[in-house]
Amino acid sequence: MAWIQFICHTSPDKAEALSEALGECGAAAVTFEDDADQPIYEPDPGETPLWTETRLTALFDAETQQQSVLDMLAGMLLDVPKFRVEAVEEKDWEREWMANFHPLQFGEKLWIVPSWHQAPDEQAVNILLDPGLAFGTGTHATTALCLNWLDQADLQGKYVIDYGCGSGILAIAAALLGAERVIGVDTDPQALEATRENARRNGVEIEAYLPGNCPDDPCDLLLANILAGPLQNLAPRFANLSKPNTELVLSGILQTQAEEVADSYQQWFTMQPAVSREDWVRLTGVRHAV
Repeated sequence: MAWIQFICHTSPDKAEALSEALGECGAAAVTFEDDADQPIYEPDPGETPLWTETRLTALFDAETQQQSVLDMLAGMLLDVPKFRVEAVEEKDWEREWMANFHPLQFGEKLWIVPSWHQAPDEQAVNILLDPGLAFGTGTHATTALCLNWLDQADLQGKYVIDYGCGSGILAIAAALLGAERVIGVDTDPQALEATRENARRNGVEIEAYLPGNCPDDPCDLLLANILAGPLQNLAPRFANLSKPNTELVLSGILQTQAEEVADSYQQWFTMQPAVSREDWVRLTGVRHAV
């Protein structure tokens, strides 16, 4: 099917009304993109912020009459922005999407391999993982920081909790690297489903729980790649899930947030200096001995 796209520049206060109006005009999809390289790292709960300068793209059937859309918008909005209309290039979108994902190496022996690729090193620890509905494919700096740590860790016979498991990537890595028992915890049931499915594809067993159902057994290693705010709030919970000498690995933290997050854990854990990648850091610590 052929498509055209209407593209304009807008502001956060006008974007929602413009999106709704384009939907009324028959747009199949409306997307917002950053128009000025302005990062949004950690919105407040309940907020869905947009960039100060936002580029809006509305997708229409190629048979759509452009002037008709503009006339309809003029009847719904006081201020209709100037649009650029382009034809969407015909592509094999599935093949185009797949081409963006390649095997990724972390540390010395750990690889993330999409299902349509051959593993570069059959003797390595290869995690079969496709991009999907839950966060975590190894491409983000925070995930990479955790995977690099796991690659160097001795996990043989360990009990590991991956809190905020997303796709299950860290939990699966821990299991393949020798952990005896691995639990994945997430607030999103869809993430738990993704973790179970990805674990099955990799031939490992991951127990997956909502936070309220997570067993209270203290673990040997606790991983959490989420965000700074939740990590601070979860510090007492993580202390309860640990025992003397439990190792702690935290990520999803900006460099500017590292000190404050580390301070939240000092009561229970001996925290190590942060390790950074791009704008993000990994914090590690060890539970105090009694």
